[in-house]
Amino acid sequence: MSLIDLNSSEQWRYTVTGGKKMRRGFTTGSCAAAAAKAATLMLFGGQSLDQVELQTPAGVNLNLQVFKVELGENYVCCAVRKDAGDDPDITNGMLIYARAEKSEKPGICLLAGSGIGRVTKPGLQVPVGRPAINPVPKKMIFEAIKAGLPDDCGVTVELSIPDGERLARKTMNSRLGIVGGLSILGTSGLVEPMSEQAYEKTLALEFKALRAEYEGPVVMVTGNFGRTLALEHFKLPGKAVIKIGNLVGYGLDRCREQGFKKVLLIGHMGKLIKVAAGIFNTHSRVADARFETFAARAALLGAKQDTIIRLQEAVTTEDMVDILGELGGAGYFDQLAGEISSRAMAYLFGEVEIGTVLFNFRRGLLGMDGKAEMILEEF
Repeated sequence: MSLIDLNSSEQWRYTVTGGKKMRRGFTTGSCAAAAAKAATLMLFGGQSLDQVELQTPAGVNLNLQVFKVELGENYVCCAVRKDAGDDPDITNGMLIYARAEKSEKPGICLLAGSGIGRVTKPGLQVPVGRPAINPVPKKMIFEAIKAGLPDDCGVTVELSIPDGERLARKTMNSRLGIVGGLSILGTSGLVEPMSEQAYEKTLALEFKALRAEYEGPVVMVTGNFGRTLALEHFKLPGKAVIKIGNLVGYGLDRCREQGFKKVLLIGHMGKLIKVAAGIFNTHSRVADARFETFAARAALLGAKQDTIIRLQEAVTTEDMVDILGELGGAGYFDQLAGEISSRAMAYLFGEVEIGTVLFNFRRGLLGMDGKAEMILEEF
């Protein structure tokens, strides 16, 4: 029985996420291990293979197709194609190559070729200066090679991802200090589709890597517009800016965990208004109190019933911002920013000082509280 309780060779492929049946994939670590095993088997067996079996840490046996086989006099090169399943992964479909060459020295020598990144900053699982191959997939790769290597023989295996450097520019690798290509990742060998947990792990690494080289205020932005506002309008240092998406509470927890003392929140009104209501995962499927919070804030400002009804009937938060703007102008949004900061500080039991900057797409910058102004001055 496998660790995920799947006995059929194909049962592992499917899971249910949010009530929807979705297809699992396999990690870059599984691809690299499978390619390395196939190349080693062909090198010492003398026969071409079109598929290879791989045991994953999850306990699932994968039978993966082998591509681009090249049989040389003293080497074999082949590739395995990444399949991310139903997870929106930019590495889906890319080929991971392994080139195996006989060595006079018994044992295994593993090399990282083109398209595989190198670690340049502390705080990751891999030491600075080493190829970005995480410990679990590295162990998988060595075990896979060993399975195809005859006793008392030696082999040098070089991994490569021809398109790795280009694809890496679309990931968080550069922020984590990984340059020149992609990482070889995976703890189970399988990709769980639409995994918020995977994004959380990436964020945790990003906060940890930032703390290793930086002690100033952290800037948490909810999206690309907020990042642009931070970098181009406020001229904040790029290394201090981390995009958290909907995971406001998770980001705040990581800030406290890493010992940061000041946080600047920059976000769209439609997301951060939820924090004022005590909602720290701002995805609409988790909770959505935007309209209720807008209406409640308007009532506290003395809005009349017809205004509150207009707010409740508004189609978007952009429309609601226009209605609220009629009531209190910029001062209202400054006040609301303060409410968001106070709620966020309470979430962290007052251990971190937090300021908030609000914007929307129609008006741009809407307002900020006094703490945000002080943190911006510190920058």
